[in-house]
Amino acid sequence: MNVSRQTFNEVMVPNYQPAEIIPVRGEASRLWDQQGREYIDLAGGIAVTVLGHANPIMVNALTEQAGKLWHLSNVMTNEPALKLAKAITEATFAERVFFCNSGAEANEAAFKLARKYGNSIGPHKNKIISFFNAFHGRTLFTVSVGGQAKYTQGFEPIPAGIDHVPFNDLAALEAAMNDEVCAIVLEPIQGEGGLLPATQAFIEGARALATRHKALLIFDEVQSGNGRSGQLYAYQHYGVVPDVLTTAKGLGGGIPIGAMLTTAKIAETLAFGTHGSTYGGNPLACAVAHAVFEAINTPAIRANVTARATQLHEGLLAIGSRHGVFEGVRGLGLLVGAPMSATWKGKAKEIVNAGLKHGVWTLVAGPDVLRMAPALNISEAEVAEGLSRLDAACAELVAMPKAA
Repeated sequence: MNVSRQTFNEVMVPNYQPAEIIPVRGEASRLWDQQGREYIDLAGGIAVTVLGHANPIMVNALTEQAGKLWHLSNVMTNEPALKLAKAITEATFAERVFFCNSGAEANEAAFKLARKYGNSIGPHKNKIISFFNAFHGRTLFTVSVGGQAKYTQGFEPIPAGIDHVPFNDLAALEAAMNDEVCAIVLEPIQGEGGLLPATQAFIEGARALATRHKALLIFDEVQSGNGRSGQLYAYQHYGVVPDVLTTAKGLGGGIPIGAMLTTAKIAETLAFGTHGSTYGGNPLACAVAHAVFEAINTPAIRANVTARATQLHEGLLAIGSRHGVFEGVRGLGLLVGAPMSATWKGKAKEIVNAGLKHGVWTLVAGPDVLRMAPALNISEAEVAEGLSRLDAACAELVAMPKAA
């Protein structure tokens, strides 16, 4: 059966607008499309393919488990899920793990946990504090907690009891806190909101406020976790421990899996029957995720993240200086954002499209920020080639005559 980009328009719900090319094969941080054209992948499947494409570690784990057991449901537990949970708890603050299939599901579980936890103190304690420009998923509850109105418009009425305050504004957060708050939810690095890292003072202040008001501090590390920050999880970079942490994306390296991490005491809130997932903890997904987790939780990966992040920062600054398209670089580890300059505001997608024509794949974080989230094991040569292609794309774009 032959399919093309036009096939998407004929058979798929139009909630996406995918690129015109269709990749069919990948290896490390390179992709090839239907026509055999090669691309340097600096997008990483939106911070998912942490070990690149067709990594032998993942292929072997998948193949071995595929010959044993694929699915059981939560009526029975399984060895891969238990091994992965043990590995996660040994490497983090967490003592208990809930597995699901995505970041949105992990956050949904965390927000339900927060409400249940608050209710155990008193029926009044149900308010969730989040931040403008946050992103926590696409379910009705998670888009409501996320602080971007464009994702809730047309889906009203949205769940109540959710307040938003400016990110990195500790005074505003303190003013919003009271005895009704059951949780503060934040991304250590706002991803979809433009690659904005939290300040150290803000993270520490949020921790203190949550403790003072007997509220849970929830870190959404769906995008910032699993080695991307240069630490296993970004909370370790800040040295501030949350009560609950959500993770997905890079956890499976491309296999759908998510997890909510918490302490034994808080986990008691979600007693038998209070929450569940048919596919959560699937042995096939957990076997692959365990192999990924062991591979990324190493000094070698952390060192490469640091080195390649420096290389990307320096390269983007140079491109911005040459062509006037970027103003500075921000982010943490291999979650990198290049804000558009004043004359290129709102045109980040044009940079992405120009890059594709030159064989490099990047992302946007809103209309004003070019985003990169490549594999954590991407090589120096692959980053150099990607930057070279992006440089050529920007040079061509800048040289194009402007519309009258």
